Amino acid sequence: MRAVVTGATSFLGAALIRRLLEEGHQVYAVVRPYSANRKVLPENVPGLWVLELDMERLLELPGQIGERCEVYFHFAWDGSGSVNRKRQEIQEKNAKDSVNALKGARALGCRRFFFSGSQAEYGQCKDRMREGQECRPISWYGLAKTEFYRQAQKLCRGWKDEGKETLEYIHARIFSVYGPGDHPGSLVNSCLEAFLNGGIMELGACTQLWNYLYIDDLVNAFMALMEYPGELEKDGLYNIAGEASWTRPLKDYVEEMRRLCGGRGECLYGKLPPNAEGSANLIPDISRMKAIGWRPSVSFEEGIGRLLREKGKDRNVNGKR
Repeated sequence: MRAVVTGATSFLGAALIRRLLEEGHQVYAVVRPYSANRKVLPENVPGLWVLELDMERLLELPGQIGERCEVYFHFAWDGSGSVNRKRQEIQEKNAKDSVNALKGARALGCRRFFFSGSQAEYGQCKDRMREGQECRPISWYGLAKTEFYRQAQKLCRGWKDEGKETLEYIHARIFSVYGPGDHPGSLVNSCLEAFLNGGIMELGACTQLWNYLYIDDLVNAFMALMEYPGELEKDGLYNIAGEASWTRPLKDYVEEMRRLCGGRGECLYGKLPPNAEGSANLIPDISRMKAIGWRPSVSFEEGIGRLLREKGKDRNVNGKR
């Protein structure tokens, strides 16, 4: 198939592109002009075309591609960090640009459009998070993703009612993902770096329930949604997260990382304030994804082991160990 991927240099975008190419698909990877992260994409690979385009110009994409594409993955979204999640103007612009991405997907003749939603759309929950429940986001980041879902559903229904081509809209609510290629400042990478060097890790209370998913499992989920031959949920909503049994206090995850690093380092809890969503619990229900045949397979211990081996390799190459 021919696939479009915006946010191509992001953690998820780059990982998905590698998988699509491995399976023989053709990919149009959309990056910002002069992107400093372009190096994460493979070079001189058959079937990969890199297009430079700002987010506000995504309606121009069909003219640049010039041929029908089957699927469109829209991952481009500014201000995902904790500080910018609180900035209304950035998040509202993201939603506006995403509407143009959806319209561009229709012009390209895509049959499925995939959007990277977030657990932040649910807000603070004490019970299992299910797709059909009311969303009560508390950050502008969560609000903007929820608002785009509303607009996308309205547009797709309108196009269907007009009797024209049907574009399936898939809104994947992603929980907490880690793995190779993640931002160096992520909690997992920060903890591993501190513990490996016997340092001190200052944290929040870490009492909230959490659920981690390895990047390969996340990519497998999007591939399962892309390849599913049957009819997907009419509301297009899918939680993507780890097993229910993997949900536990965030402090347990931190202590497991310290144990896997040989018990080195020290954790100081209660030193940092909550992020833009507060001390939100992550209690995902992934029944819908399981219904299409997907299941996460990489345990946290195995995933951290892979990261530690990768970090060891990097340090050997760089002469740091």
